[in-house]
Amino acid sequence: MGEDIISILVKRLRRCGIEIELIGNYPWIYLDKVNGNRIKQEDFTANHGFNIAWFGIKNDDKIKFAEDPKTIISIIRKYK
Repeated sequence: MGEDIISILVKRLRRCGIEIELIGNYPWIYLDKVNGNRIKQEDFTANHGFNIAWFGIKNDDKIKFAEDPKTIISIIRKYK
């Protein structure tokens, strides 16, 4: 089985010199920090942070982006 979209995103950002920290509250994955800068509440509407992805309901479901990838990248650019 191939890599999930989150692992691919983290590796690609790391190559660009951007480190992201993620937190999870199953089944959701939140973007917590970009290069040590915490995402501010004004940039998300969820209870725990900026939701970038979620696990599927079934065990064999793949991780899916919760937001449009352009939105995710714009938040990462804002905090880098």
